Amino acid sequence: MILGIDASNIRGGGGVTHLVELLKAAEPEKFQFKKVIVWAGSDTLSKISEQKWLEKSLEPLLDKSLVFRTFWQRFLLPKRLTESKCDLLFVPGGSYSGNFHPFVTMSQNLLPFEWSEIRRYGFSMHAMRLVLLRFIQSQTFQKAQGTIFLTEFARRRVLEQFPMPLEKTTIINHGINSMFYRSPRPQKDLKDFTTNNPAKILYVSFIGEYKHQWNVVKAIGLLNQVEYPVQISFVGYPIEKKAFKKFTKSIQEVDTDNKFIKYYDKVSYEEIEQKYKDADIFLFASSCETFGQIVTEAMASALPIACSKLSSMFEILGEDAIYFNPESPNDISQKLEIFLKDKKLREKLSFNAHEKSKKYSWKLCADRTFDFLYSMYENSKDS
Repeated sequence: MILGIDASNIRGGGGVTHLVELLKAAEPEKFQFKKVIVWAGSDTLSKISEQKWLEKSLEPLLDKSLVFRTFWQRFLLPKRLTESKCDLLFVPGGSYSGNFHPFVTMSQNLLPFEWSEIRRYGFSMHAMRLVLLRFIQSQTFQKAQGTIFLTEFARRRVLEQFPMPLEKTTIINHGINSMFYRSPRPQKDLKDFTTNNPAKILYVSFIGEYKHQWNVVKAIGLLNQVEYPVQISFVGYPIEKKAFKKFTKSIQEVDTDNKFIKYYDKVSYEEIEQKYKDADIFLFASSCETFGQIVTEAMASALPIACSKLSSMFEILGEDAIYFNPESPNDISQKLEIFLKDKKLREKLSFNAHEKSKKYSWKLCADRTFDFLYSMYENSKDS
């Protein structure tokens, strides 16, 4: 069989990471696929490794705006599928407006299905875009031969609102790049942290409304007020202007001399490895996550994790993290204080989370994905 992959709206972040790692680990011949064709823009294709069974097809319109990409998917992709004699289409981006069947899609963005999160954006273009995505993706899931979810939490949230046969869905976790793995190390006592050698906390994520970076800034400020020697590094680009404004304002109010709050907006996927190595504690304050790829990387790095208690995080970490309310600076600071004081707790949770991270494999992800694609193709012949 020939598999086509529509990567027209896979342009950055976790979507690109998933596609790159999936195809790097894939063995499609094991699942009856002799050829895989990926249609995408130039930047996405440049990140995908060459494979003997893979054809990377550059579409100039996919380097342009959403209007052009939507036009290409609706009117030009059907021609490409016919010309290439594709048997099955895979749409990992979750949005598909064409008529080709059978196709399998994937849910990688839970935000459009959480009204409480959409309301954070008020009456704005961003909120309207999320509502539109909610409509498009729900229609895509219901028309698809099969839909891949990343966690049971995400599947449950979507199916509660848009029912579909359970047998047409599956749960496939992302994997973890091997570069993030390192052995657990001894944790420091609180007395070992000083003003010149503070406890280094790391928060990796783009700056956004549901990431609550400003609440974390305030929490770190509270710890410094009572003279806990802590420093935090935020790593992530500012994709939302309103959220970035709140973030920078909170820094100006809490750390006017830039002593204990650091911000890095541009750090490559490869450079981020060093940030994990330098950290003592990893923090994640998102209130809406489909999976939490960044959290699994911290798990592999054997870092003790302080995490938001909302969304899918407990499914990933279980009992192997300390949890807080991401909308409460007081709760964040109190939980971090517990972590700082309790060396044995940090050692226990970091070791357990590291062991748990070993189940997240890109090879397993690729095998399960292609197995599901094949089974959905077989099912389509009977429907």
